[in-house]
Amino acid sequence: MSILKELRNIINPEHILIDEELKNHTYTKLGGKADFFVTPSTVEEVQEIIRYANKTEVPFTLLGNGSNVIVRDGGIRGLVLSLKKFTGIKREGNKVIAESGARIIDASQFALREHLTGLEFACGIPGTVGGALYMNAGAYGGEVKDCLESALVVDSAGDVHRLSADAFDLAYRTSNIAEKGYIVLEATFSLEIGDYHEIKAVMDDLTYKRESKQPLEYPSCGSVFKRPPGYFAGKLIQDSELQGKGVGGAEVSTKHAGFIVNKNNATATDYISVIEMIQREVKEKFGVDLEREVRILGED
Repeated sequence: MSILKELRNIINPEHILIDEELKNHTYTKLGGKADFFVTPSTVEEVQEIIRYANKTEVPFTLLGNGSNVIVRDGGIRGLVLSLKKFTGIKREGNKVIAESGARIIDASQFALREHLTGLEFACGIPGTVGGALYMNAGAYGGEVKDCLESALVVDSAGDVHRLSADAFDLAYRTSNIAEKGYIVLEATFSLEIGDYHEIKAVMDDLTYKRESKQPLEYPSCGSVFKRPPGYFAGKLIQDSELQGKGVGGAEVSTKHAGFIVNKNNATATDYISVIEMIQREVKEKFGVDLEREVRILGED
């Protein structure tokens, strides 16, 4: 039985796209085609897709909203699973429970409307809730590990578990989610009652800082590199006089050196070449190894 026929037995055929251009699903506007791009709408469908991939050994890749990934120009073989239909956000007591496909920005705004404090730091992070857990996303002194209570995940066998936050080994821009083979389905954030106007003032200030300093006018994957101990990646890149330099249509932002922007129909190969150029130059000038924060998926 063909892959397509099998998938149609699992989820609504309208939720299966063939040879889908992944540049339509990434913030960089880069990426080749996915053989099959599937968007399940229930936990049971996610479980069945995972079990099908295990049984048939069809390659399987999870893609969030593409805010912190680069998909290579050759695209991704097999199944690409998107949880873009999992966008629910609700409140239970002083907790915000958000499905993994919801934007972490939207969870932050929901907390504000509910007069709950603790998610203000996330008001400018473009990724999904699932992606935020995957990399322990953070900004302006806050990070997911500060307020995460638990998460609902499905494992590589297709079984669902609710795990406490400490099960994920959350540290600076990292977790064990990939290592364990988990797919996050929803997250529970433990927050506190706060004053609406005070919460909003903090979020307005962080939004201003983000909009005034980051090159939001061009497609990008956000901050490309992790902060090296004792340094700031953007400052090292700036001091290496790399701003405005690039390869093809990709270049180091003149507004914020920690960003690479797709300025003129860049390819993923262009983007990756700029990353490698930055790493090479910073290592040569300062002896510092810059580690990527952005993930690179797919094939050339």
